Amino acid sequence: MDFEYAFWQMIYLFVSPQKVYRNFQYRKHTKDQWARDDPAFLVLLSFWLVVSSVGFAVVLKLTFLAFVKFILWVIFVDCIGVGIVIATFFWFVTNKYMIMAPPRGQDVEWGYAFDVHLNAFFPLLMILHLFQLFFLTYCIALPGFFPRLFGNSLWLIALGYYIYITFLGYSALPFLKNTRTLLYPITALVFVYMLSLMLDWNFSRGLSTFYTFRVST
Repeated sequence: MDFEYAFWQMIYLFVSPQKVYRNFQYRKHTKDQWARDDPAFLVLLSFWLVVSSVGFAVVLKLTFLAFVKFILWVIFVDCIGVGIVIATFFWFVTNKYMIMAPPRGQDVEWGYAFDVHLNAFFPLLMILHLFQLFFLTYCIALPGFFPRLFGNSLWLIALGYYIYITFLGYSALPFLKNTRTLLYPITALVFVYMLSLMLDWNFSRGLSTFYTFRVST
């Protein structure tokens, strides 16, 4: 497993995600497949999931058993399980409605769709599961407008970045059309963000409550 290359990809997902997908195009030319053939990225992602879960366990003051349940939920449900659902959805939609005519035998690989999810998930993880932890207890979780503004802005950035990197992933495929439609959810995201500020919805506080409830049942 090439961990150095996987780590390079993680850095560039923040700095210049277009470069990551240019390497996917290179893989297609050299190995005739779009999807990754090295699990190193997934292994490193799992490592960061564990690290961030430890941080959440400390902040939420979870017991050891609750911490183990929390890690299992985060890795196998939040990341992989939800990722399978999202990847399958985009795999179906892109192959059904976005392939250029005539298709010429080209289609979106399911493995590539899952890789796109993992790419988009990593910045979201680092923002909401790691960076946010340093401010959760003493700032974001507090009542008031400014804690809510700061916390919900992190959600806006993280989810917006998820949508953008997903768009880049599918727009990198030369046989897909109308990929800009994948950016449309950003409009709804901004609307919900503005609504949350007016209606006193603190997403981070809600997430903490949900996490605590999930491991206590």
